[in-house]
Amino acid sequence: MAKTNNKIDRRLRDLVRRHGTPMLAISRAVLRAQLERFRKALPRVEPFYAMKANPCAAVLKTLAQAGAGFDVASLAEMEAALAAGAPPERLIFANTIKPARAISAAAARGISLMTFDSEYELDKIAERSPGARVIVRIKVPNVGSIVELSLKFGVDPADAISLLIKAHKLGLRPAGVSFHVGSQCTRVENYIEALETAAIIVRDARLKQVPCGIVDIGGGFPIRHFDDEDDPFDPAAGVIAREIDRLFDANVRLIAEPGRFIAGPAGTLVMRVVGKAIRENKHWYYLDDGVYGALSGIVFDHAKYQFKVARNGRTQLSTLAGPTCDSLDIIARGEELPELELGDIVYAENAGAYSLASATNFNGLEPAKAVLVP
Repeated sequence: MAKTNNKIDRRLRDLVRRHGTPMLAISRAVLRAQLERFRKALPRVEPFYAMKANPCAAVLKTLAQAGAGFDVASLAEMEAALAAGAPPERLIFANTIKPARAISAAAARGISLMTFDSEYELDKIAERSPGARVIVRIKVPNVGSIVELSLKFGVDPADAISLLIKAHKLGLRPAGVSFHVGSQCTRVENYIEALETAAIIVRDARLKQVPCGIVDIGGGFPIRHFDDEDDPFDPAAGVIAREIDRLFDANVRLIAEPGRFIAGPAGTLVMRVVGKAIRENKHWYYLDDGVYGALSGIVFDHAKYQFKVARNGRTQLSTLAGPTCDSLDIIARGEELPELELGDIVYAENAGAYSLASATNFNGLEPAKAVLVP
């Protein structure tokens, strides 16, 4: 038998009455709590929120008011972070491949800290933002991470010092080293190996009198999506914090780029059943959002969600599908659900990251409405 949380159901029904569906309800309190949880678990690490996870203006404003920094990857993200109230010194332009126009715009706005991973990028930065502070991104193991990023980004660690020296010769200011262990990383060994590699580069840079005072440990901090999972963050954060203290003295500044960890738990995607059929000897329920909308993370982020309903009853294997005319738009097969009726609510918690950020208007269907709640 499926069981529902009556308190949550009443809150969601009230939001649906006021705002309709599909809707992404984003909790301001959870955003703040996740930010403080990160700071408490990793006290030496300054969080620079990765805007690509969820760029909603209300999310950015909430985090800016709480003193977070921002990892921006484009001119549009840069302008949105500044509009939310973040000062230029709390922004890092952390896309290693930047259009020349965006580099110029960053310089004009006083944003001087940025990453790179090739000589070609250094040449662009030197031309468009003379004197900028630059961080070399290195390639590190992404084993076991849901989304591997080292295939596309990062230089071999052995080349990091040479590139920082090249940056100095071009009139730029070498500032440090960065890495990313991959998205939704549950293998803490990735962080340990990456931190040890970064520490070797920092020590080598000091011997060569190359400034390298910042270590950016990237993002990838995991969250749980299912009620029966253990929360993966706290055990990993404890190991990371100890490794940071072991490897880096107080003169090294540590920053990170959490995105999913901050925004994911703050968002609940609320949908309604708009169609119903019997196919493959199972109930099929067609929802008013799907993989072309706020469930786009299923495709682009390899995300899996726990779907819940505001109805009790005996469960049966069911399929959830989205509202578009594409057969790709199947959300989940084999879901244990009670029989649903048209208009019934289906929702997924921990859906605040990589959902609206990659949603489309395919078939002319509007993405879910973002609603900020206390």
